[in-house]
Amino acid sequence: MLTEQKQAGRQNHAGSKSLVWCSAELYHSEEELHPQALHPWRNQGKGLVRVRRDWIIPPIRVSENSKQVPENLVQIKSDKIFTSKVIYKLEGPGVDQEPKNLFEIDDRTGIIRSKRPLDREKYSSFALKAFALSPSGERLENPTTIEIMVLDQNDNRPAFTHSQFIGTVPEFSVPGTSVMSVSATDADDPMTENALLSYSIIGQESFPGNTVNKTMFGINNETGAIYTRDVGLDREVVKSFRLKLQVADMGGMGLTSDGVAIIHVSDINNHAPQFSPVSYRMTAVENRKDYEIGRVNVTDSDDRGTENWKARYSISSDPNSNFAISTDPATNQGILTVVKPLDYEAQSQHILILTVENLNPLSNKAPNLPVSTATVLVTVVNENEAPHFREDPIQIVVLESVGPGTLLKSNIAYDPDHSDLRFEISRDPERWLDINRDTGDITARRTFNMRSPHVKNNVYSAIVKVIDADGVSNTATVAITLKETNDFPPQLFPLSGSVCQGAGRSSRLVVTAVDEDLPPHAAPFTFEIPDDLSTNWTVIQVNDTHAVLQPLVELEAGEYAVTVLVSDSGSPALSAYAQVNVTVCLCDSSGDCKSEVGAILGSSVGISFIALGIIVASIALLLLLLPLAVAVTACRRRHHIMKGTGLLVGESEDDVRDNVFNYDEQGGGEEDENAFNVDLLWNPHDATPGSFYPGYGVPRGKQPLRKDAPHNLPSPSYPRRPPADPTDLEDYINDGLEAADSDPNVPPYDTALIYDYEGEGSLAGSLSSIASGSSDGDQDYDYLNDWGPRFQKLANMYGPS
Repeated sequence: MLTEQKQAGRQNHAGSKSLVWCSAELYHSEEELHPQALHPWRNQGKGLVRVRRDWIIPPIRVSENSKQVPENLVQIKSDKIFTSKVIYKLEGPGVDQEPKNLFEIDDRTGIIRSKRPLDREKYSSFALKAFALSPSGERLENPTTIEIMVLDQNDNRPAFTHSQFIGTVPEFSVPGTSVMSVSATDADDPMTENALLSYSIIGQESFPGNTVNKTMFGINNETGAIYTRDVGLDREVVKSFRLKLQVADMGGMGLTSDGVAIIHVSDINNHAPQFSPVSYRMTAVENRKDYEIGRVNVTDSDDRGTENWKARYSISSDPNSNFAISTDPATNQGILTVVKPLDYEAQSQHILILTVENLNPLSNKAPNLPVSTATVLVTVVNENEAPHFREDPIQIVVLESVGPGTLLKSNIAYDPDHSDLRFEISRDPERWLDINRDTGDITARRTFNMRSPHVKNNVYSAIVKVIDADGVSNTATVAITLKETNDFPPQLFPLSGSVCQGAGRSSRLVVTAVDEDLPPHAAPFTFEIPDDLSTNWTVIQVNDTHAVLQPLVELEAGEYAVTVLVSDSGSPALSAYAQVNVTVCLCDSSGDCKSEVGAILGSSVGISFIALGIIVASIALLLLLLPLAVAVTACRRRHHIMKGTGLLVGESEDDVRDNVFNYDEQGGGEEDENAFNVDLLWNPHDATPGSFYPGYGVPRGKQPLRKDAPHNLPSPSYPRRPPADPTDLEDYINDGLEAADSDPNVPPYDTALIYDYEGEGSLAGSLSSIASGSSDGDQDYDYLNDWGPRFQKLANMYGPS
């Protein structure tokens, strides 16, 4: 029975699509069936018997797109000994899983059928499971796997992967040059001839049209690779080709589809650029730069806009690099520009030789021609140029002490047009400079001063201007670097002080020096006492700027004038003598001088209060009598003058040399009360010609000392002659003011300054009018003999004959 069934099954498989398969399992008793169970094949039943063996069913092949539906595919049957009927079930994709309702099974006969046509391109196979159940739902045997294979039919055309393929091929390519590849796909079974593709070119079209009539391209029918078949690809003749393609399955015998391939002929640099024309004339204005003066043209048959077409220009005859040439990317023209100013006076014409080449190197397939050249004649246009300074700024290095009239700089400017020039100073805040109007020579007008606020970092700046004959001007800065010179001697400070009596060498006065010069013409200073002066004192150097004065012996209390010589480190060194007024006094415990009263009271001699009172009363009495005596003397003198005894005649019994002049000067204002407090006694007998300070009418040697300036310093020279030219009056006044400001021996700054003061006007008006109301005989000149040798000449002239 089993053998026949198997044999019958094999015969059925070979001759029909219906198969009958049986299994060799024993049937179960009817009492073991449970019809109430739902899908019992998915659970394990109690009464299942071990499977002894299963049939292996080969795949069932079903053609796609079959129109005979429903179609019996296979029949399964259980050969287990069973008294009741068997129920067959089927599950899997195509039955109760997606895609559903493609297959079904007859639950009584076990025949499996296809319900609808199948599509291999969607589902190429199905794996189903078949079950044999009892009426109660129990499994009678293990599930059987049934595999259904869908057989392919050539129901899909091949299709190109792109609607249009685009490629390029260089011009003049040799036959066999690969251009591009095309491809296509077929949805049919790739293992069958239904998807075996074959490519072909069925049409060729050139652009421009009808320029090429021969077949220029071929295609590999298996790979789709397109290649050149013939020579003659010239981009200047044909720009591109349009190929009509075809692909067919079944090795070229099946279904077909068409496609398009566009092949562009790419350019190679087989044409060198050529100038057209080859000579040009251009003009350029002198003294200008960075502007275009003209353009040159070239022709090139290569593809416009490519590196094979773009030109690169060069200039081969411009030794001074005055010109430059660039390429206009839109037109490929050469743009000639002036990059350095041209000078008409130096060269009125320039001949330029231009060359041109492409950005890409020339192909070896190009004609062997020389490099194209062009000649450009550039004519320079003259214009009136501004004068030029030979340097800007004009650098001058000079000593600050240079004298007026010293030549500082010459030949500072020139005119390219060779016209006459005139020079002037536009800015000179200190008025230190002069400039020759015609030559431009710069000279020193006044001595420089490095302490001027207009000198920055030792540099004084001025501005000069030059103008040509047509009024065209130019300016330049004059930068004068001033070098420090040793102009000022050092000054000792302080010029007064005190030391303690009896303290020996432990009591000393510290002095220092100041110098208006800058290093290296200032510190370190040297201090010394001349051997013939101040023998009882010595000076000891402490450091570069300080020294101490101290007595060599015990000195009595009192005032001492010590002369100190201080020198700077300049080259040459300058020195100055200074008189230091040192007070030797008794000191208290803190080292300060005691007052005179304190010193007396504290002395060992002692003095009574009665004696002290007598001394004070006597001083007060003298102070009361002194104004009275002065008033009486003044009245007597006025009385004699009113009597008309003559200006030179006086009946006063006092010698004129003993007259006292009290200058009760209190300074020039509130700010000078501490700097100038004068009670000056002057004996006219000591006055000599030229002994007055210029501008103040005060005798030399009797000038009050200023407390805000060092003593015993030399006075500067004052301007004595007024200028002949009224335009220089301002300089004359400024020079006198500057001398007065730097004179340490003058009264305070706000005291009236009188230039060339020669005294009050005489009451007589002139010498000839002295005592003109009387004759010589009425005058008694004998008193002239009593006036000393200075008036002896007058006594001999007017005395008795």
